[in-house]
Amino acid sequence: MGVNQLGSATSPYLRQHAGNPVDWREWNAEALAEAAERDVPILLSVGYASCHWCHVMAYESFADEATAAQMNAEFVCIKVDREERPDLDAVYMNATVAMTGQGGWPMTCFLTPAGEPFYCGTYYPKVPRGGMPSFTQLLTAITDTWRNRRADVDNASEQVAAALREQAGGIPKSELTVTAELLDHSVAAVLRDFDETNGGFGGAPKFPPAALLEGLLRNWERTGDPAVRAVVDRTAEAMARGGIYDQLRGGFARYSVDAAWVVPHFEKMLYDNAQLLRFYAHLARRSPGDRLPRRITEELVGFLLDDLSTAHGFASALDADTHVEPGEPGVEGATYVWNPAELIGELGPIEGAWAGEVFGVTTAGNFEQGCSVLTLRTDAEDGDRFDRARTALRAARERRPQPDRDDKAVTAWNCMAITALCEAARALDRRDWFDAAYDLARVILERHVVDDRVVRASLGGVAGNAPGVLEDYAWLATALLALHQYSGSAGWLPDIHRILDSAIAHFADPDAPGSWFDTADDAETLIARPRDPIDGATPAGASVLAEALLTASAVVEPDHAARYRELAEHTLARGAMVLAKAPRSAGQWLTVAEAALQGPLQIAISTTGYQPVGDAELLAVAREYAPGGAVVVRADVDTVPLLTDRPSIEGTAAAYVCRGSVCDLPVTTPAALRAALTGPVASA
Repeated sequence: MGVNQLGSATSPYLRQHAGNPVDWREWNAEALAEAAERDVPILLSVGYASCHWCHVMAYESFADEATAAQMNAEFVCIKVDREERPDLDAVYMNATVAMTGQGGWPMTCFLTPAGEPFYCGTYYPKVPRGGMPSFTQLLTAITDTWRNRRADVDNASEQVAAALREQAGGIPKSELTVTAELLDHSVAAVLRDFDETNGGFGGAPKFPPAALLEGLLRNWERTGDPAVRAVVDRTAEAMARGGIYDQLRGGFARYSVDAAWVVPHFEKMLYDNAQLLRFYAHLARRSPGDRLPRRITEELVGFLLDDLSTAHGFASALDADTHVEPGEPGVEGATYVWNPAELIGELGPIEGAWAGEVFGVTTAGNFEQGCSVLTLRTDAEDGDRFDRARTALRAARERRPQPDRDDKAVTAWNCMAITALCEAARALDRRDWFDAAYDLARVILERHVVDDRVVRASLGGVAGNAPGVLEDYAWLATALLALHQYSGSAGWLPDIHRILDSAIAHFADPDAPGSWFDTADDAETLIARPRDPIDGATPAGASVLAEALLTASAVVEPDHAARYRELAEHTLARGAMVLAKAPRSAGQWLTVAEAALQGPLQIAISTTGYQPVGDAELLAVAREYAPGGAVVVRADVDTVPLLTDRPSIEGTAAAYVCRGSVCDLPVTTPAALRAALTGPVASA
């Protein structure tokens, strides 16, 4: 039994711990059975590859022979990648928050052999400090309690397990529905938390609120409220000019440790950058005179394709730390920060001093030891000079040690990227971005889907054992719908149907229409079946599925469309409670609710039956004036349901505009389509 079993794991995070003297196991029935046979507790450690404090605890404790010996003797030690097993992470994070009032990673939980938690925490230091016990002191105390106060353990674990099961009850049914009044009330509540000085919401630490910004932008498109647009623009610019954004290569870090977006926690996550690409592309489309959102959109695509791309999908993350010395703990920011002397050394005294002014690099520094994270408070007046300096600094930075990359390809996050690439391609007319999305979708469908079931992740093209959760199905369906809308190809529709129908079959709560579990009905039985309706760093699976169902209802055959629309409405009715009670944690709910309130708007551009003219011009108008969440399909085949019985007109492409079940007369000129999208509704 006493051997580390992580060497063959499909998670790079688990493989990072394969060399520990700890006898780590993966989470499985065998590990739980071993704990029961030995009559010892389970020590569950949950983290992820790009987590700074996970690396610190590993270096201090898990790599230490004496600590490992104590762990091996007194516990069955299980290591979990939260990104690969979000179901386990959700259950035990809820327990950690309930016991301590806060959560985070690394997460350290002590469980009975049945998997019931009785003591939880996060990081524990090698030696006592700041009122925290050392990790070994904690281990000793847990062992003593397990051996000598078993009744207390049993009582605590039973109470926690019962609370977790009660918490997993889902959103209660209410009389609330999605109305303009509800959405405007939610937006007003969000705006009250706006940081007028720095942009964003609340104080430090600041996370980029991608889904919320997308929802606010869609609200502005409906209401025209200048206060909403000002909040969106201010936050988008503040994030893009701050240190949270990599001013040399593009890409956003996970969060800023300060309120002004200056000093990031340096890890870069695929899910953040995919969601932010979607938002900035939408903002660029609605801000044709503003260069900044267009530049950020282009650079985000470059970051995804250059820094996260693998032959088997986009990698999950870049680490927060850089390993400067082999065998030593990583250093946060070592790849990214600069001091004035380094700028002068790379660019020369004149250009180096100028670059210091542009990027806010001072002798005092804004980070540690006189170093600075690059910021860009205003655009440089001399664009060519700026580009030369940035190119030289980027090349110099590439010669530094680089952070490790987690090459695990997560289904949901890759499908966020597919969706964003398609929408960015539409916004900025970049067919090559759609081609990248298409290629990625073929990889995901080939490697991550077996029959009608989705796996959570793969590594090196080899699928892992973890089954897909609700967000994987929901984002995959959303991505396929984005591909269908961009291409007009009916070839995506069978996959859309099988993924959505599988999600409905395996994740729906049969006793509560519109309520969804995050794990499938045939997934591993945990102490609670998780379902979290809150939009966090990634949106709730239920809110993303609401978008997929709503969009699908506009593009599939009528008999399927009615079923999808009914489920979308039931789901949004549940989400209305989140919008009313926790609007800052309902960004994706707001995003899809705004689309639902407008129909969603459907624009079918038909080139069927002829070789018509004018389709490119109509498509350009649709892309410029249609609101976020609109369904836009251009096709030259009548096998696409949205184009059925909607031909081109006398050799000229025709645009058919519908809001829900109310349709305008077809139009054939850009001016007429622009009027249909911006003027009063005319039904036919």
